[in-house]
Amino acid sequence: MNLRSAFYFLLASILLLVTSCSENPVFQQHETVFQIGDQQEWAAKDLNDRSWRKRISLVPDGQIYWHRTKIDILKTSESLQPYGLMLQAYGEYEVFWDGVLIGKNGNPGQEALLGPEGKMWATFSIPSHLTEAGEHVLAVRSSLYYFPGHTAIEDLKIEEYDKLLTDRLFESSYMHLFAGAFLIASFYFLFLFLSNRKEYATLVFSISCFLFFALILVEFMKAYVSIHYSLHVIRLKTIGFLMLGISFLIPFYFSMQFPFPKRKLLLAIHAGILLYIFFSRHVFELTPNNMSLGMWLFSFGIVAYGVYKKINGARVVLLTLLLSVPIVLATPFNKSLFAGFSLILLGMFYLLSLRIKEQRLAYENSLVQSTRLRLELLKKNIQPHFLMNTLTSLIDWIEESPKKGVLFIEALAKEFDLLNQIENKTLIAIDQEIALCHTHLEIMEYRKEISYSLEEESIDFEQTIPPGIFHTLLENGITHSLPLEDNSIRFKLIFESNSDHICYTFLTFATSVKQEENTKEGTGLKYIKARLTESYHEQWELTSESAHHGWKNTIKIYS
Repeated sequence: MNLRSAFYFLLASILLLVTSCSENPVFQQHETVFQIGDQQEWAAKDLNDRSWRKRISLVPDGQIYWHRTKIDILKTSESLQPYGLMLQAYGEYEVFWDGVLIGKNGNPGQEALLGPEGKMWATFSIPSHLTEAGEHVLAVRSSLYYFPGHTAIEDLKIEEYDKLLTDRLFESSYMHLFAGAFLIASFYFLFLFLSNRKEYATLVFSISCFLFFALILVEFMKAYVSIHYSLHVIRLKTIGFLMLGISFLIPFYFSMQFPFPKRKLLLAIHAGILLYIFFSRHVFELTPNNMSLGMWLFSFGIVAYGVYKKINGARVVLLTLLLSVPIVLATPFNKSLFAGFSLILLGMFYLLSLRIKEQRLAYENSLVQSTRLRLELLKKNIQPHFLMNTLTSLIDWIEESPKKGVLFIEALAKEFDLLNQIENKTLIAIDQEIALCHTHLEIMEYRKEISYSLEEESIDFEQTIPPGIFHTLLENGITHSLPLEDNSIRFKLIFESNSDHICYTFLTFATSVKQEENTKEGTGLKYIKARLTESYHEQWELTSESAHHGWKNTIKIYS
């Protein structure tokens, strides 16, 4: 997946979602009035309903009740394109338009006997001769056996009948395509996390994308899944649960990118507020709105702090948060919810892409630096100064002791052969590295006529290490150390392992160490750090310090 292409696709999807607004409405809805009971005359258009209640809170035992709504049709329908009526309402009901039965959804008054039938969203065709411009009356005969405390119509829409049917399917198919983009993103970043399990921000973003995918699926499943009103509450609770996860994870993600004081305490307070909204007595439809508002306010505070601290990427993310505000104010709730969240997720995506870019550049720089320093190290071993001193020592040994001169030549050839074998490799077996160190000590004994030795303790020969690491530490010890009273310099390599890291300790035993030459980081330590970064990224630690016996180097590699 190309990250830039994915970014542009999601941005285009959001813009299309926001701009896909419906045409001017063809109706105007007035106040709804209610009456408990069941009389067929209540469907009549000219019924005097002034004495009816404006609200009823409870209709027990599945009793029949009626509600009437006056509706003004602003434009007469065309003969071949009749209007349709779409209702989202709790209950099973019969629908009357100007006293004429135009549809039925379930079995009002018989729910206990016949079981749940009908669906939460129903569409009915209105005869053309009943949709002339002017005042009309919608009367609904209903019962609420499974959810007696929710009597009002949730949504009412009048439009061309064919358009009512096709628009829902079109919107649903487009939103599912939109959801698919987040599903792919969730899997992509999950695999990225599995390849580097220290990058928890990648995992948080992956989970956020998956929850957003599930939220879209649950919200728009109503277009093709017939849900009875008794199950609608479960759907709303599911949406609330998904919103709970998203509303916590988004600020949590921003807190990882823009660290701030008392982070854990403030996140705990935010989580407590979200849980209070989720579990308190509230209207289910307002839960996503309340949670998204809390999420936005908390995220805005975190990102604003990042802008104040001039953290890279904070300004762009703040812009996406601010852009979500006019979208929420200018579009219907369901569109604003998804468009707003999508913009915020795009901001998260932008931060993650910056992080991935930084990691890639750091890795590429480490490769370039490693190559350059490897060549520097090789040049150091074959530079004229080294060769001249070695050849001078070799001539002296050949003149004084030809047999030792031959051993000197063999040791020199072996070191160059080992260097040739390992210098192009990223990791080598630890025994190869130790063999290179012993060979180098053998050469230096002939050159300086000092007794050098290397001890190993608890070495695990199944381990691998970047080439030249201990060889470089050995050279630093020889260069910057003076021999002991017995004309010797000793080295010791110790291996330790535990559950989360392995540790190599390299000790130099000498009478003194020239501190002034170690105050500035030389080519050797730069080479070691570049090699460790190349193989282990940031999962390593190197310390170098003086000790009573000489010098101590410690390399920790984390799993």
